[in-house]
Amino acid sequence: MKTRGTGRRKRREGWSNRLAIIGITVVVLSLALVVNIKNHSMEKKVMEYQAKEESLTRQVENEQKRAAELEERRVYVQTKQYIEEVAKQKLGLVKPDEVLLKPRPKDH
Repeated sequence: MKTRGTGRRKRREGWSNRLAIIGITVVVLSLALVVNIKNHSMEKKVMEYQAKEESLTRQVENEQKRAAELEERRVYVQTKQYIEEVAKQKLGLVKPDEVLLKPRPKDH
């Protein structure tokens, strides 16, 4: 009888070992699938961040150019030439030795 019981026990142990191996395999495959999915989503985020970084870099360059132009404008506004131009254009002022010529209105 010992031989009979031993055979059944070995079969049970064999099935439980197989079930354990199958369970472990399923868990490992599930983890591999989850890691693969997460890896794909992370690669997508990296690409999005790279595109955003390029866009922001272009914006920074544009703003630096704009700042340089504004600095040039600030320096120009402080010159005598600019003050004279504004006085002539907006205020209609002329220097004492200048003659202002206005065109005649056309008669139709």
